[in-house]
Amino acid sequence: MFLVQNDLRCRVVVILDVHPPGCAIKLEEEEAPSNFTFSAVLAGEVPSYIFTIPLLHDLDLSKNQLSGPIREFNQALSQLESVDLSNNELSGPIPKALLQLTSMIQLALSSNNLIGLVDLDSLWRLSNIDFLCLSHNKLSVIDSEGTSPLPPDWSAPYILELASCNITQFPRSLALSKFTFYLDLSCNKISGDIPKQFWETWSSHLVYLNLSHNMLSGMQLTSDVLPLTSLQFLDLSFNRFQGHIPMPNSSARYMDYSNNMFSSVCPNFTLHLRSTRYLSMSRNIISGYIHYSICNSTLEVLDLSYNNFNGPLPSCLMENRKLVVLNLRGNHFEGMLPSNITTGCLLQTIDLHGNKIYGKLPMGLSNCLQLEILDLGNNYVVDTFPSWLRGLPKLSVIVLRSNQFYGSIGDIVGDHKFKEYFPSLQIIDLASNNFSGNLSTEWFEQFKSMMANSTGTGRIIATSNFSFLSGFYQDSTEITYKGSDMIFERILTTLTAIDFSNNRLEGSIPESIGRLVALHVLNLSYNAFTGNIPAQFGGMIDLESLDLSCNHLSGEIPPELTNLTFLGALNLSSNQLVGKIPQSHQFSTFDSSSFGENAALCGPPLFELPCGASPYTPDVTIVQKSSHHVDVVLFLFIGLGFGVGLAVAILVKWGRVRQIVYFNCKSFANLIARR
Repeated sequence: MFLVQNDLRCRVVVILDVHPPGCAIKLEEEEAPSNFTFSAVLAGEVPSYIFTIPLLHDLDLSKNQLSGPIREFNQALSQLESVDLSNNELSGPIPKALLQLTSMIQLALSSNNLIGLVDLDSLWRLSNIDFLCLSHNKLSVIDSEGTSPLPPDWSAPYILELASCNITQFPRSLALSKFTFYLDLSCNKISGDIPKQFWETWSSHLVYLNLSHNMLSGMQLTSDVLPLTSLQFLDLSFNRFQGHIPMPNSSARYMDYSNNMFSSVCPNFTLHLRSTRYLSMSRNIISGYIHYSICNSTLEVLDLSYNNFNGPLPSCLMENRKLVVLNLRGNHFEGMLPSNITTGCLLQTIDLHGNKIYGKLPMGLSNCLQLEILDLGNNYVVDTFPSWLRGLPKLSVIVLRSNQFYGSIGDIVGDHKFKEYFPSLQIIDLASNNFSGNLSTEWFEQFKSMMANSTGTGRIIATSNFSFLSGFYQDSTEITYKGSDMIFERILTTLTAIDFSNNRLEGSIPESIGRLVALHVLNLSYNAFTGNIPAQFGGMIDLESLDLSCNHLSGEIPPELTNLTFLGALNLSSNQLVGKIPQSHQFSTFDSSSFGENAALCGPPLFELPCGASPYTPDVTIVQKSSHHVDVVLFLFIGLGFGVGLAVAILVKWGRVRQIVYFNCKSFANLIARR
């Protein structure tokens, strides 16, 4: 039994029985409450008589686990002015009685499973309502427009949330909603243009406007400026807008134009960013350059990724002490990175992947103690491995692939300046560079974050430490996963990967990699590694993708690898491995492409070479004779007519060995004859 005291005017407000768990709400009245709020987790149905408790004005049962339908009740007995049932699991239609309470001021039913048709014309009969939230249900909200016009003194709610309500056109009533300051029509099916009349109506009062995830294509504006003088939050993302990006004539704090087809922005657009904290124009087709006046902005998040921006990168974007997220991925920015990155740097994300950045990495990056994501892949950086970043406590992702880095991959042993080395590192991608030399065993022993057994799905790496915008921006990354380039729209702390492929690394593969029990992806392909595959790899129980192809590895495949029960992709091809292929657990699911071009491997899935049979060789005759000379003789005969053929004989005398190799290449001759 719970005793809930709500109002000083009531000795005992409500006694609520929630035993056993999952039962319906039961109320016993001693004196009627004027408001009822309950924040413990409740389950079961909402009893209909709760809506008719005498003198009850405010009812808040939000953020519980209430389910089932909302039952009809006698609205004549209800004095409710505010009802909040949001964030539950309620189903069925909205009871008519709830939509006929003329005293209703606030109604919040969002984030449930309510169904049915809701006519805005009937809702507007609630003349006192100033807060209406029906978002994220399974409702279909329509505007029948009725036969009678709205009353002259009618006013839309101050706050109107109709997200995900299957709306197909702008409700006519919005053209008269002069005092609405918060409007959310996101995640609907509205197409066409935003009517000009709406901009005129919204101009002075609208503070929050969210039209994202619709099918809008135009705005019917008379200039490149949005005539909204009070706007603070604007989200037009995920639509079909084209042409010029309009900027609000006041400096909104949040602006999201991403995932449209905008092609240009006015050259001085940065002058409209005086108070802007968050700006995203990502995934459009915008060209042009960034004016240096952006240095006068107060931006904390700047996301211009996946566009056609070009020109130099304003140095202030990395040198000022305000920016937290800089994402310019997939553009054509060029030049060297600024060197004057001082202490006090707040950058948490630097993503310049896929531009034309050259020169060296500025060592001033070591001053960015909050840095979590560093992605400079697919540029023209010429430098050695930045081992001086090892002390950054939060650095989780390093992507330097497809540049011109060279030398060894930092030997950190013997440097006692830092107690820990890359303590938070979970993704390191150095593929397609010119790194060479051996990998240090001690180096991998520093990756503490990859050594802890993962539990659950992990948390999402997200930006923090900036004003009210935490949670809006989401980091993403692209890695080679199971043989394909895959974009992860969210980076979980459990996503771990090492990719050193396509370099010139050599020597043995360090056994210490096997201690990285939380590693999910390991790619060391296209190098010059020699020796055996470490049996310790069998301890990486979370490994999902392993690629050691195109090296010079020898010996047998360790049977310990069959312990990798999560392994979904394996490539050991093009090595010098020998012996029988293990068959248990996941190994029985891999086809021959995982083991090909290892001449001495045998057994399934290499059915053409069962164990015990001689390895396949071409039609070759080897003759050994003593010689100290080198002779090369080439005989070529081509016959035409019936049975066209090509015979090639190569006679090689080299040192003491002479090899006579004869190939019958009829198919090649056919190709020549057809020409």
